[in-house]
Amino acid sequence: MTMNKPRLRAEHSARHAPIVAAALAAWLAAALPCAAATTTDTDQQAATRAIGQRLSTQYPSTHFGAINTTAWPGVFEVVMGANLAYVDPSGQYFLFGHLYDMKSQRDLSAERKDGLARIDFDALPLADAIKEVRGTGGRVLAIFSDPDCPYCRKLEADLRELSDVTLYTFLMPLVSLHPQAHAKAVSLWCAKNPSAAWHALMWRGEEVTPAACPHPVDRNVALGERLGINGTPTLIAADGRMLPGAASKEQVEAWLARSAAPAPVSAEGTAR
Repeated sequence: MTMNKPRLRAEHSARHAPIVAAALAAWLAAALPCAAATTTDTDQQAATRAIGQRLSTQYPSTHFGAINTTAWPGVFEVVMGANLAYVDPSGQYFLFGHLYDMKSQRDLSAERKDGLARIDFDALPLADAIKEVRGTGGRVLAIFSDPDCPYCRKLEADLRELSDVTLYTFLMPLVSLHPQAHAKAVSLWCAKNPSAAWHALMWRGEEVTPAACPHPVDRNVALGERLGINGTPTLIAADGRMLPGAASKEQVEAWLARSAAPAPVSAEGTAR
């Protein structure tokens, strides 16, 4: 599985996190007593523009997206692809992690990440996915998965007991990592019962019986690239939120619970 990583070394070195946190805390202790009690929208816009210019100058090889104020005075949120960072006005100190509102018991970072990368679920070509309905099928979930990806197998094992859900599995082999995955994906799609063949492989480790037929595998790979999916597994909820990685059943349940979107209405006549 490959994931997007910002190019700042601070994120890659977990051992530096306590140092960064301590430095940020020290800066805040000195800066906050001098901060004005209130700021205007104009002040905030000027501050975020100044931070953006400073970051671009200090880190020219890193792409920074939107910069926003936070509920934490003196700390700014910086969007870096699919990642979030928190930075002080100097642009020197970065904090990578989750920002919590302990009073309301909310994970503010998770909520923000949910809204950063959304896609139009109704536009997904669901006929190109292996369809499985469990229980009522009321919840809808798309998964981009590679038959040779160990993280995908872990996810499938964890989600084996996920109920009342309709799953659409888009076979997306990453041949640069798994050279045999494309042939397996084609064989899975062309199996007499693709869903059963997928379970036999992912749940029980059974060999895939070679088969050939017209298939959507190459289209799925191209679709994943267009959507910015560069790692498997990647999950997509009905409201367009994306969740990369092998999340546990409990994490997926909580993630799905945050979606109030209804099941999409799509043409599925040839869904497998």
